[in-house]
Amino acid sequence: MKIIGLTGGIGSGKSVVADLFRTLSIPVYESDARAKLLMNTNADLRKKIEALVGPQSYSNGEINRPWMAEQVFGNKDLLQQLNSIVHPAVQADAITWANSPELVNSPYVIKESAILLEENLAEQLDGIILVVAPVTVRIERVMKRDGMTNAQVEERIQHQWTDEKKIPLSDYVVYNDGERSIIEQVVDIDRMIRATIEN
Repeated sequence: MKIIGLTGGIGSGKSVVADLFRTLSIPVYESDARAKLLMNTNADLRKKIEALVGPQSYSNGEINRPWMAEQVFGNKDLLQQLNSIVHPAVQADAITWANSPELVNSPYVIKESAILLEENLAEQLDGIILVVAPVTVRIERVMKRDGMTNAQVEERIQHQWTDEKKIPLSDYVVYNDGERSIIEQVVDIDRMIRATIEN
């Protein structure tokens, strides 16, 4: 099964693009949602997270995301250590999901993750779709969507590579700038991916 990566900075519009691929009957693996599920249900993963960050990592039996974000986004080393625990578990889960019997008739599947390129996960994939948008637009979207301050969004953005760095490393780019049709771009990319599979 071909696994195509879908990535882009915070607020770029990955979720919108993912939903469009779903309308084309392409299954999408959402890494962030699956990571949250694994952190809540995988006892071994939970043990490692608590050992690294502390027992406050969990509240009422679930990952304490606001508290965790406060701890790791201001501490680059801690964030890297946490990622080194969580990412291998998510990667293994994604491969199991992609090869599940119910997806056998899909031409390909998509693995969505904000940090595919930053974490050198692209090598394990059959292609990369990058969603880009102007930084000012991204900040405005996330402030509105998540109730974060301008400074908080900018801090998250600083932990991710710039679009200029990611574009040359991507196979397909969706420009979510309000000027070009996202639907047309996704349909074109889907057609190109299917063509590579048929050939």
